[in-house]
Amino acid sequence: MLCVADYLDALDWVEAIGGTSAAAARSEANLGVVRDFVADRPWIDFLARDPATISSTSVCLTVDVPADAVKRMVALLAEQGVAYDIGAYRDAPPGLRIWCGATVDTDEVRCLMPWIEWAWREVTA
Repeated sequence: MLCVADYLDALDWVEAIGGTSAAAARSEANLGVVRDFVADRPWIDFLARDPATISSTSVCLTVDVPADAVKRMVALLAEQGVAYDIGAYRDAPPGLRIWCGATVDTDEVRCLMPWIEWAWREVTA
């Protein structure tokens, strides 16, 4: 019953924000923030090479540093209380994974980007 109640709450929330099209638009806006960030920096890129396969929810990125440096970036972001569980999936290449689904405000994604750059600067200094 709890699962059903949780699902009904989620459906009510999606309806309250404007429906599925609004939820998809929020996710696409979040991805847009990450796209702009990646486009301006040669040291970070999307894991998916084909733009058509880039997810707008679980955005996976590669960072042009050794695997241990990516782990340090993830740890630094967690230590600062900025992002938790942002490391790539266990079976994926080393990198970052950012949840950009509709439940995340675009301003929060925007605020995360300078922190990612800060962590990269820390591990490459």
